[in-house]
Amino acid sequence: DDDREFAEVAALHLERVDEGLDVVTESSAQDGLARLRTAPIDCVVSDHDMPGMDGLEFLKAVREEFPELPFVLFTGKGNEEIASDAISAGVTEYLQKGVGTDQYTVLANRIRRAVGETRAKSALRESERQLSTLISNLPGMVYRARNESGWPMEFVSDGAADLVGYEAAAIESGSVSWGSLIHD
Repeated sequence: DDDREFAEVAALHLERVDEGLDVVTESSAQDGLARLRTAPIDCVVSDHDMPGMDGLEFLKAVREEFPELPFVLFTGKGNEEIASDAISAGVTEYLQKGVGTDQYTVLANRIRRAVGETRAKSALRESERQLSTLISNLPGMVYRARNESGWPMEFVSDGAADLVGYEAAAIESGSVSWGSLIHD
């Protein structure tokens, strides 16, 4: 926020509402970008009306360098056009500034939710990467079948071709029945 006093008051209220939040402030989008490049930041909260680079331009600059970083546009002069543009540009949350301190509870909750979702997606990607690495390094094959007649396959690893002579896709599609490959 280009209004340093507002930014400091907002930071104070956010940290009071949620003691787990550690808030740092910058008074321009350029300073915000510089901070992002030098410090680990979990979420950006930005005003829209700022000199030099407005909130939407800041959002676009952040998305270019940090595409997964949660970004909350917290503005006092919002309208439907700004909200629509923000959503189109990939804003995580859009919230209008209000009167009173209740707005900081809402803002803190939105920050927590956005950061939690981003961390969960990142953890899932890492878990999938580890599982994929494990499966690709196992000898033989890995599969997941439904407990039905013929054992229809939901997943078959690439090791199937070496083990049974059929490509994984043929077994998954059902053109080759897993049940026909099993001998008593």
